[in-house]
Parts: sequence; C-alpha cells; structure tokens
Amino acid sequence: MGKQFSEISPDQQAFISQQKLFFVGTAAAEGRVSVSPKGMDTFRVIDKNKVVWLNLTGSGNETAAHLQKNNRMTIMFCAFEGKPLILRLYGNAEIFHDRDDTFHQHIGLFPKLAGARQIIVMEVDLVQTSCGFAVPFMDFKEERTQLKNWAEKQGDEKIRNYWKDRNTKSIDGFDTGILNNQQS
Repeated sequence: MGKQFSEISPDQQAFISQQKLFFVGTAAAEGRVSVSPKGMDTFRVIDKNKVVWLNLTGSGNETAAHLQKNNRMTIMFCAFEGKPLILRLYGNAEIFHDRDDTFHQHIGLFPKLAGARQIIVMEVDLVQTSCGFAVPFMDFKEERTQLKNWAEKQGDEKIRNYWKDRNTKSIDGFDTGILNNQQS
C-alpha cells in the first residue's frame, strides 16, 4: 500500500543515500516526456524538503529543456537489494549552470567530476512510497567509468563545444539554456 508524506524522513534519507541509481522524470506541456536514469555519486538530500543533484554531460539535455518550460519534476528510487521499496519525490526544480552562484554554492557537495553540466535544486512537496514487490533483485557490481573517462579526456573546451553541438536543444526543439550568457 502506498503512503504519502509531506517531507523526507530520516529513514527515507538513509534509503536514498544507499541507492546507486535514480530516475528523473520531467515534461513540458507539449512534446515528449523524459525519464532519465542517473548514477554515480550525484545526489544529495539537503533537508526534509530540498534535494540537489549534479547533472553530468550526456548525449541529450532533456531535463534542462523541460525545466525551462515547466519546473515539475519527479525523482524515483527503487530498492534492487534488501527490503522492497519504491520512493518517489515530487516537487518543483530549478536548474543552475556554472555561471550561476547557486551552482557554486552546491558543487562542493559532490566529488569533482569532469563534465559537470548543471546543478538541479528541487523543492520537495510530496514523498510517496510504494511496495516495490515487482522490482527484481539486482546486485550492484560497480560504477561504469565510460562517461567519467570520456569527459576527462575531452577537457573543458571540448566539453563546452559538445554542449554547443549536442546539448542546446531538446529532441522536441526546446532550448536547454546551457549556453545562455556564455561565449558560444
């Protein structure tokens, strides 16, 4: 049976901190819905109603584009080990780039990762748990290193060129805001 809460409890925060994978869902009023898996050490609970995650450079930038149009976001965690549980965080999010003070206020919460693209801050207004009985058991083996290795090899200039070439528009043609007020 699902339960709803107005804030993240200490037990829920502990569960979140143990997860190796989370999913982010966003959508504009029109166009496609994006559900994106995220990994690595990129998620932090700031307090009972605020979370922050570090968005790394990837092949698309749908989350950023959607947040430009509609700031609703859902984040989902699933227990793949131990006691079954699905935990969803609902709220409104804002995206920050390295040109923004808020980015620099939060970047120190994370390990230094090449290709750090944005920081997303979400105000959580609903926490929902459900059973997770149908979620399979899966063992965590290790983090993939391809993204980290690729970003380190590129360096800052090539990463910014990649953003310009591949991260300025969503698949629906929405602006992602990644290059606003930056040299192109």
